[in-house]
Formats: sequence, structure tokens, C-alpha cells
Amino acid sequence: MRLAWLTDIHLNFLDATERRRFLEFVNEQADVVAIGGDIGESDNIVKYLQEMEETIQKPIHFVLGNHDFYRGSIAKTRLEVAELVGKSKFLNYLTATEVVELTPNTAIVGHDGWADGRLGDYDGTTVILSDHYLIAEIAQWYRDDNLDKQGLKETLTILADEAARHLERVVAEAAGRYRNIIALTHVPPFRKAAWYQGKTSGDDWLPYFACKAVGDVLEKTMRACPASKLLVLCGHTHGGGELQVLENLQVLTGEARYRHPAIGRVFELE
Repeated sequence: MRLAWLTDIHLNFLDATERRRFLEFVNEQADVVAIGGDIGESDNIVKYLQEMEETIQKPIHFVLGNHDFYRGSIAKTRLEVAELVGKSKFLNYLTATEVVELTPNTAIVGHDGWADGRLGDYDGTTVILSDHYLIAEIAQWYRDDNLDKQGLKETLTILADEAARHLERVVAEAAGRYRNIIALTHVPPFRKAAWYQGKTSGDDWLPYFACKAVGDVLEKTMRACPASKLLVLCGHTHGGGELQVLENLQVLTGEARYRHPAIGRVFELE
């Protein structure tokens, strides 16, 4: 089975013809597709998922990224996507799903994830992201060009800890049944996996580029499950890289460029 992994494809930067050509190419390369978020924005994400399903006509496992909530809310977008998936033949939103078998030896799990401000210099950073004024749950903390960092930190913590709880549960469940596990998420779960331009992101960007909560539970779970291997597929930073955390825990961070969506890698599954 060929699994094509994509992340940060930002289809809203393409016209309809460009999107169709890209999706047709993906269809030619894969038996199953995994997408790590940043597919579009809140007002077009459902449309793009429908286009994917119509063109690819194969299982599509995905999570959402921060851009997918732009000009909307996390809660509302997740609900709309879950409703679409409930009527779909091929779409599978991993944030709302448990363990999914790909082959008798391999399962896939996932969650959107979220950067939690626990890595880097959260208190000192002056970075302002589009997230801070384009996503409803986060924009509540950005008023008159001022960011309430304490309020924002509470929201980031809630979002990240939700992802960590979900992934801890499903990875542990999968490890009891499968030799190989793929965990799909948007935000890198370790400091050294937050690649940008060939190196780890600096302390000013790390608070918004990595999720310590998820990294902690993945490392803990895989230390307790040495008979299984976990491959984490993430994106978000647009910088590509690999990180070997444990002998049985590897992280691949996907490279990306706006207007140039690409397949990050094709895996041959046992």
C-alpha cells in the first residue's frame, strides 16, 4: 500500500484548475492519503475536502492546521468538518476518530494539535501571528494592537492539552495491536522538530511552532511500548527535517511553499 503524505498545501492559493491538477497527481501516486493540515481556510475547507474526495476517490486521513480556522472559529470549523466526514465515503478526520487500521501491521491516528507556548521564550517573544486576529478563540486576546499573553496562554494550554490527551490514548491503544503506528498532527511535538530554513526555530518563534504537551506524552508512551514503532508526521513551520527521539519514535516535519503544494513523501506500508 502506498501512503502519500501531504502537509501545508494551502489550496486557497491555487485556482480551480491548479487544484484539480494537483489532486489528480496525488491520486496517481497513492492508494491512501494523509494530510497534516493547513488545507485552506474556514470558509473553504469543506469545499476543498469535497474536491479531494471527488478527485482522489481513495481513503483520505487528515487533521486540520491553524490556517484552516482563519476567518472563523476552531469549534465551528471542527463541527462543520466532522459533519461532512459523517456523510463521506473516503474522508476521515483523525481528530474525531480513534485508531484506524491501514494494514494488518500499521495503524494511523492523529489530532490537529496546537502550539502551547511551553517551549522557547513565551514571555519575551514579540511575535504576532495571523492566528492572533484571524481565529475567534484566539482573537479574543488581541485588542487594539495589544496581546493579552496570559489569556492567550490559557487558551493555548487548553488546545494543546486536548491534543495530548487524545494522542496519548490512541497511540497507546494502537501500540497494543500494531507493530507500526503513524501519528498525524499539524504542530511539531518537539523543540528539535520545529525546523525552519534548515535549523531549529529560535526561542522567539518556538512558543508558536511546537507543542511540548504532545511531545511529552508521545515519548512517555513509546518508552513504555518498545515493541512498536511510532512515526510522527507534522508540518506547520514550512521547514523540512527529521528527528529521531527514541529508537522507536521518529518525527518527520514537512517542507512547504505557498502556491507550490507537494507530496512530502510516499511510504510503502507493510
